[in-house]
Formats: sequence, C-alpha cells, structure tokens
Amino acid sequence: MRLGHASGGRRVRGVGAARRARDPPGPAAAAAGASVSAVDAVVIGAGHNGLVAAAYLARAGLRVIVVERGEAAGGCAATEELWPGVRVDTGAHSLTGIDPRVMADLGLEAAGPTGAGLDLMSPTACVVSPQPDGGTLILESDPARTADRIRTFSARDADRWPEFVRAMSRASRALAVLYGALPPRLAGADRGDLWELVRLGAKLNRLGRRDALELMRLIPMTVEELLYEWFESEALKGALAADGVRGICQGPLASGTGYMFLHHMVGAGGVVRRRRQVRGGMGALGAALQRVAVSAGAEVRLGHEVASIRVEDGRATGITLAGGGEIAASRVVSSADPGRTLLGLVDPGELAPEFVRALDHIKYRGVIAKVHLALGEPPRLRSCGDAARSGGEAAQAAVLAGAAITVAPSIHYIERAYDDAKYGRPSARPVLDAVLTTALDPSLAPEGRHLLSVAAQYAPFRLADGSWNDERRDALGNAVVATLAEHMPNLEGAILHRHVLTPADLADRFALPEGHIHHGEMTLDQVFFGRPVAGWARYRTPVDGLYLCGAGTHPGGGLNGRPGAAAAARILRDG
Repeated sequence: MRLGHASGGRRVRGVGAARRARDPPGPAAAAAGASVSAVDAVVIGAGHNGLVAAAYLARAGLRVIVVERGEAAGGCAATEELWPGVRVDTGAHSLTGIDPRVMADLGLEAAGPTGAGLDLMSPTACVVSPQPDGGTLILESDPARTADRIRTFSARDADRWPEFVRAMSRASRALAVLYGALPPRLAGADRGDLWELVRLGAKLNRLGRRDALELMRLIPMTVEELLYEWFESEALKGALAADGVRGICQGPLASGTGYMFLHHMVGAGGVVRRRRQVRGGMGALGAALQRVAVSAGAEVRLGHEVASIRVEDGRATGITLAGGGEIAASRVVSSADPGRTLLGLVDPGELAPEFVRALDHIKYRGVIAKVHLALGEPPRLRSCGDAARSGGEAAQAAVLAGAAITVAPSIHYIERAYDDAKYGRPSARPVLDAVLTTALDPSLAPEGRHLLSVAAQYAPFRLADGSWNDERRDALGNAVVATLAEHMPNLEGAILHRHVLTPADLADRFALPEGHIHHGEMTLDQVFFGRPVAGWARYRTPVDGLYLCGAGTHPGGGLNGRPGAAAAARILRDG
C-alpha cells in the first residue's frame, strides 16, 4: 500500500489497547537483542527531542523504550574527553533557547529525587564582538548597560537600543505563539482545522493587532533590512546579524533571515541571547534528560542502532535492530531527520511517489564546522589594556567570564563569508562563534589549561571540487585560528591541541543530514506548514502510527525541546 497522497494521517490505536500487550522481557533478554513484545511507543534516538518526547509520553502512562545507536544520550549535547583531562563539547557548546515550559514541566533544574539537578551557569556579558580597529563591542542582557556599551560606537544607536529591545521582544513573543500551535493544514482542511486557525488568531489578537502585523512584516525581511531600519553602527549590525544566519546556508541579504533572527530569540531571554553553559559539559544535559525519562518510567537503551521501521498494512508496528532482534510497538516516534526516517528506515514502496519526491527535495546544506582548541593560557584580546581602544579590559573580563566571542564585524563581512560558500568553498575569513568553556567551568580541563570551542560558518558540506579530507580539514582549522589570531595575539602560541570537525564529520558523528544542525534549512518554504514538507507538518506521517519529533519538524532547530514536546502532545491527543 502506498501512502502519503492525503494529508493528516489516520488515528492510531488507543492507549488502552496498547497497554493490554504483553509485558516486555527482562534486561537480560533485551541486552541479548531478543525480540521484545509490544510497548506503547518506541522512540528512535536519544537526542534531546527524543528524550523530551519519551519523558512526556512516559509521564502520561505510556510504556516507552528509547533506542539510541550511540553510547551516551544527548545527541548534539555531547561532551567527550579528546585529550587527557580535557572534556570537550563536540556538538553544541552552549544552551540558549530551551523552552522554559519544557524546563519547568520536566524539572530539569530541580534538585531531589523528582528533578534532574541540571546546573546552568550564565555569564553577565552575553556577546563580545572584536573589531578590526582593535575596539570591542560588548552586549549584555541588561538593555541599559548594553546601551552604554553601544554609545562608544554610536550615540544614536545607543538611544535606540531600548526601543529596539522592546520591539523585538514583542515580535518574538508573537512568534512564540505560533511555535506553541499546530501549523495550519492548508490542503484538505476540515472544520476542526479552521477552528484551530481561529483559536490561533485569537491568541495573536490578545497580544495586540500591531504586534501580530509587525511579526508578519518582519518574517520575510532580510536581517540586513531589519537592522538597517534601526542602527547605523556596522559593528552592532554585524554582531546582531550573525544570529540571522546561524546554521543556515544563506547570507544576511537573503529573504527570511529576519525570521531566523527572531527564531533564535524565542525562549532565549531577550534580543541578546543568554549563552548558558551546563556544569560538567553539554553532555550533562543529555544525562539529565535521560534521568527524567527513566524516572518517568521510560527505558533507554544505548548502543542499539535501528535498521528499519516495520510496517504492516500501512501501519508502523515496531522496529528492527541492526544487531538483531525487534521491538514491537503501537507507535514509532523518530527523532531522526525526516529523510533518514522515511527514506532510510521505511520501505519506499510504502510511500506515495509524490511524498517521496517532496522528501527528496528537502534542502539541507550544512555549513557549520567545529574547532576545539586546548590552550596553555587564556586568549587575550588585542584591545585589552589599551586605553585608546573601546571596551578593552571589560571585554577581556567578559571573555574570561564565559561570554560568547562573535567574529562578525559587519554585515558585509558576513555576506563576503557567505560568498565563498555559494561557490562551494569554505569561507577564507569565516564568521565565528566561540566560547571559552573553562571560564565558567574549570572542571572541563586540568588546572592551568583552557578550552576554546568555536563554531565556524560557512563551511559547506558539499564542496565544489571534491569532498572533505585531512588536507581540507587542516586548512579549515588554519583559517579559523588565523581569523581568531587577528583579535587574540597570544592565541597561536597558546595552542596545545586542535580538533576540527567538518560538516561531514558532524554528519557522521551526530547523524545530522549533510551536517545540518537544524535537520534541514529553515528557509521560509521549510518552516511552519512546510516543515518537513507541505501537508505533513503535524508530526504524523503517511504511515499510521509513525511520528516525527526531531528538529526537522515544527518549529525547527536548536536545543529547545519544542518539537519533542509538541510531538508528544500530538500523540497523546490522537490517543
């Protein structure tokens, strides 16, 4: 049977029927890879969205098994010991936009037997942006203090900053309303869909007609247009515009980057995102989510790769493991990207050709690389100690307190970096987002050692003249170090070890499609009702009982937990 030519999907079997299935076997049988009798849900992938979905489902009383190919939970929230005593956040190196409701619902920061005990640390200054002339722009979460910092660059911009913060905060609150709702189903909409649209409109109306209309105006804008409406300082516009292109293969002059600028604000505590770190490394987030899911009653199995999703008569009935054995389930919930789930784990013969074609046309185009530097001394900004330079000693103190270091001195700098990627080349002078992770958490390295983690953009997954290899990996690392060294004169002499992850490496290590950190581009045709594809934006798939819960679904990427929570709500609503 071929599925996928009608939107919405059928209702799945009731929870009560699933609970009447036989109890699963004990740990010995599971460890041996033996077949497992039916549970209510099997979740593919123990990344943050998979664990969030599992925790919500288990708390609702469903019997849940999470299957993960890796040896640790967390997905891109990973911490590895790359060198003796040096623990590195090889995926995400900070936590910015996790949904506050997910945090509260799951008790991630709560102590005691019912909480996860996650210890989050926040620097006072959020962003340090070094400039070519040696000056440094500092952005903080406090609007008044940030305005004082901006005044060195532009008195006009400093005066406008508080108003800008208020305007963007209103717009991001309106966007959060859209993120908390099911995307509209435009094709084949029924009366229930129309009522959902009415309710969504009512929620937006309560925020204010002006704010809702302003959000609609901002979404298709370029981030360049958005920022030019407000500011004149190139330093300020560059530091802010970097968030409008974070993780996507577009430049700041591309339509829809205004939307991405707002996307990163939702749940992040303001225009200037709070770059929180997790004590013990980002891997502690995965461990905390695993504890929450297990305490709710879910079972998490690490080191088990899924070979296929079993489908019988158009319905998902469980999974087959690569090492042998099966897990029967009333529902299969995948946190893997939509392409891997539906084109890699499901027999293509189960899907309609037009649906397969839509999946084939999802744009990925990963452009992020990671560079980790173990240092013998902390990096020193060129502006430090020079009274003639703006922000010198304060900027150095901010770096040593864990602020993000953003190398994006102007919008034109970002666009030039993107120009290289357009033609299949890594940026000669990349846009950089770096954090001295040992500043807030010295336990990540031996005493006297420091760790600088850098996200570099643009490094295209697909190169114009071949593929990634050791020589190109080294060249990328050299470009990142050279760019940083322009602002940190002691950096090159302080490097003890260097580790580079290209987009191809990230794809292999974290199962990211084409190395894309959002499981697919967040262009306007691939968000809201178009994520992952038009007609299937509500976590269901054409295969009855098979759901998606990863970053490739609404509302998209980031360590926020929203797709996992929303998918769980959809499953429980279906019953």
